[in-house]
Order: sequence, then C-alpha cells, then structure tokens
Amino acid sequence: MTEIGLAKDQLDTPALWVDLDLLERNIESLAALFKSAAVHWRPHVKGIKIPAIAHRLIAAGAIGITCAKLGEAEVMAAAGIRDILIANQIVGVQKITRLAHLCRQAQVKVAVDDPDNIAELGRAARDKGVEIGILVEVNTGMNRAGVLPGRPTVELSKRVHETAGLRYLGLMAWEGHTVALDDPAVKRQEIEKAVQLLAETALLCREEGLPVSIVSGGGSGTYKITPFLEGVTEIQAGGAIFCDMTYRGWGVETEPCLFVRSTVISRPTPGRLIFDAGFKALPAWLGRAPKPVGLDHVKSVRMSAEHGIVTLEAPDPAIKVGAAFDFLVGYTDMTLFLHDHLYGVRAGLVETIWPVVGRGKLR
Repeated sequence: MTEIGLAKDQLDTPALWVDLDLLERNIESLAALFKSAAVHWRPHVKGIKIPAIAHRLIAAGAIGITCAKLGEAEVMAAAGIRDILIANQIVGVQKITRLAHLCRQAQVKVAVDDPDNIAELGRAARDKGVEIGILVEVNTGMNRAGVLPGRPTVELSKRVHETAGLRYLGLMAWEGHTVALDDPAVKRQEIEKAVQLLAETALLCREEGLPVSIVSGGGSGTYKITPFLEGVTEIQAGGAIFCDMTYRGWGVETEPCLFVRSTVISRPTPGRLIFDAGFKALPAWLGRAPKPVGLDHVKSVRMSAEHGIVTLEAPDPAIKVGAAFDFLVGYTDMTLFLHDHLYGVRAGLVETIWPVVGRGKLR
C-alpha cells in the first residue's frame, strides 16, 4: 500500500480513517468495564467488518464476536476467528448448508425463533455430521424478531434441546427500543424492564432442566447499564469502539475516533461549502448528521449522492476550494461498509491500511 507512512493530510479524498491511539483506548476501556461487570464481551462487528480489528478485540479480552450475517461470519472464520455468534435467523437450504460447513471451521451459534427452522437446522447438522449452537431469540420489547418471553420461549427452547444435531446454549435479546430515549431515568427503567424479561425467562428455562449457559444482549446504546443487570452473561456492544455522532446522542462515552476526510470542491456562495463526500461515502439519513471538525458556525450538513453540502450560519469567504476537513462520522453502521479501506492513523501518519473485507456480505 503506497499510502503507508504518508501524512493523513496527503490522503486522496474521500478517505475513511481511524485514530489508532483513540481506538486502542476505547477498546481497553470497554474491556475493563465489562470485566468489572463480570460479564463476557462478544462485540458485534456488523459496523466493523474488519477481521484485524476483531482480533484486537479478542486480544483485549473478548471471548468471540457477534455477526449480523452468515457472509460476515464466513469472512471472520476465514481470518481465524473461532467463536462466532450470528445474531440472526439462518433460513433456506443454501444458507443452512453453508452454515453447516462453517461449523467445521469455527464454533458457530445462531439465533432461532421458529420451529420449522429448528427442524431444518437439525437435519442439515445431522447430514453434515456437525453440531450447530443455538440461542433462542426473545422479543423483550423491540418487536422485531424473537419469540415472546416466558412459556413460549421455554417451549421453543425444549424443541431445540430435543433436536439432534443442535446444541442448545441459551437465549439472546436486544433492548434496542431503548437506545434513543432521551430521559436517562426512563431509559434505565426501560432497559431494566427488558433485561428482567430476558433474565426471568432464562430462569424458567433452567427450572425446566434446560442447560442455559448463555444469556446474550446489550449493545453500544445500552453498554453502561445492561452489563450490570442480573442474569446477563455476555454483552454484544461493538460500535462503541469507534463512537460517532449518533452513539454520542445515545449516551456513549468512548472517544469518537472514526472520520471521513473530504475536500472542498466548490464555493458557490460565501455561506455554502461543497465537499467531495456525498452519501456514497458519508451518509446522513439515519441518526445524527456527520460533524465537520474545525469548521465553526455550521448551520446544516446534508448529502446528495456525490456532494456534501455544508451551510454556514454566516458567510466565510476565507475557506478556499481545495481545503480539506475531517468529518466525525454520523453513524458508523451505515458508513464504514461503503469504503474499501480504513486507514489507521497515529500521530498524523498512516500506520496501517485495513481492507474492509466484510463489506457487501449481505447473505
């Protein structure tokens, strides 16, 4: 890579880069937090996509990783990650066959919430001579996937436990409906309510003789509360290693360290700047908008396909075409996967370049 050793300011734009010193501090602080809570850390990599960073997380104390898609898990297993939770349902002959083969390469666990899917997974595992780890997904209020807590979860868990080829491991849930609540007291109350449903359901399963070894949940938007609640054994928070404008709005207190560098390509008026990073490099349609660093009196930031449009509160003719600014990413999960590479920068110099090998893995 010819950019190794270059000054960050010499990178062609748009360029996605991370401050390595801040990233390493964030990883260390999260690992220490979860250790203090006596829970395991299984960071979600849906917004990370880079095996080299996943290895850093494991070196810091994570027990494995969480993926959103089978394709992501295949990439991570090929890079030597050996303990993987796919926090999603794997459905259909093609995907289930791939999953069964992947179980020869790593310890893989998947989420289920449907009896027919459980039967299909069991048949594939028996046919391929492997064992597939299973977590029953519980709907604790997000109203996305998942079976209802209480007896419905117990009955589905029994079905998993009785299905040859499957190894019942426990439960998972995501209290994602709480992350954007503004009132801290209300947010804590709703998180506690959701986690209590999960923990009580895990207890019911154990009372029925089911071997619940994993109760998985928690994300970056709830990482300061969920790990310390009774009954949770592992936390899936991953995006907090980068932080961003949206995570900051959700109360994440790690240091923002992920940026897109962009160049001013037009000054049509003294009150408007046009950048070369549009929503194909720096989207702004979900969560909070990206924030230009070192640019004062910004009124708005909006994106079209190839252009970033920054409107100022007052005219500023001093900024010239060709000037470059770093934008603090608006939301990592919808930004990082758009790029081919992530530049690791330390003290202003490019130290490493990581291919974003998990991008495009939608299946």
